[in-house]
Amino acid sequence: MTQTNSPRQHAGQAAPGWSEELEAMLDAYRQAGGDPDALKIPEVATLVVSGNQVLASHPIAGVHMEAEPLEHGVRARIVVDAGTQVKHPVHLCFGVVPAEGIQQIESEYQIGDGAKVQFLAHCSFPNAVHVEHRMNAHIHVGKNASLNYTEEHYHGQTGGIEVRPISKIFVDEGGQFTSSMVLTRGRIGVLEVDYVVDAEKDAVVELVTKAFGSGDDHVKVLEHLRLNGENARGLAKSRIAVKEQAVSEVNTMAEGNAVGARGHMDCTEIVRDQAIAMNNPVVKVSNARAQVTHEAAIGTVNRKEMETLMARGLDEDEAVDLIIRAMIR
Repeated sequence: MTQTNSPRQHAGQAAPGWSEELEAMLDAYRQAGGDPDALKIPEVATLVVSGNQVLASHPIAGVHMEAEPLEHGVRARIVVDAGTQVKHPVHLCFGVVPAEGIQQIESEYQIGDGAKVQFLAHCSFPNAVHVEHRMNAHIHVGKNASLNYTEEHYHGQTGGIEVRPISKIFVDEGGQFTSSMVLTRGRIGVLEVDYVVDAEKDAVVELVTKAFGSGDDHVKVLEHLRLNGENARGLAKSRIAVKEQAVSEVNTMAEGNAVGARGHMDCTEIVRDQAIAMNNPVVKVSNARAQVTHEAAIGTVNRKEMETLMARGLDEDEAVDLIIRAMIR
């Protein structure tokens, strides 16, 4: 595997011949909610991948990046040295600019003991008509380390995309892992999220999914929290809205397997028109001194809130949209 740490491969200094594609990718990054200027700051670690090309890679002290192309994607490995306190978020950009394509990302994240880092990942497929994106991630958060991973998506306006991220996450003793998946702009297409997390002693885990589906979009969330260590804590939170003919399905399982383990599943789904929303929580406790709870609410928007907004000049669709987006935020 080749480490891409040449200074000219920073987003501000693209490799020759790639400037046009890099500019297209940076525009897609902007549509996903990212700030392309942030990719040009020397103190910020960045990785930009379009299809199966690594367009830019910029490691910094304590943050190492390796990446190599595959037939339909990229294999990447990011290592944060033990004890490293990364001041600025690490910026990642994955996407496919053409209307058709396949992207497979094989990724590994190693967060050393005592390290603290935040990742901002923007995945953009602005012109998707027939696009497939798959992510297979392995994440290890070391002892007393902290990883905050925020992932924002933009899939264009046609719904012609399938996105299937799979993550296997291990959080060591005293570690903290927070993940946020956000897909609230444009269409979703098909989204299938599959996370499995193992949390050791005193570890803290939080998984958040926010999505707004329309048309014939399909959202499926699979989450499995295994609280294996003493006093491990875990939260799985979903905020999903669907309208028209869209479908959402949230399947969450939390296990309390040790003394003092505490888990909670919290799902809120809003349904409009002919959409369908489902929630299937599973609780498993194998230690009498562990506790796992869940709550779920599925329904339409609050009528009183909607009428209040309409009295202030919004039509019904605008009022509903505003309420939904406020709930998701």
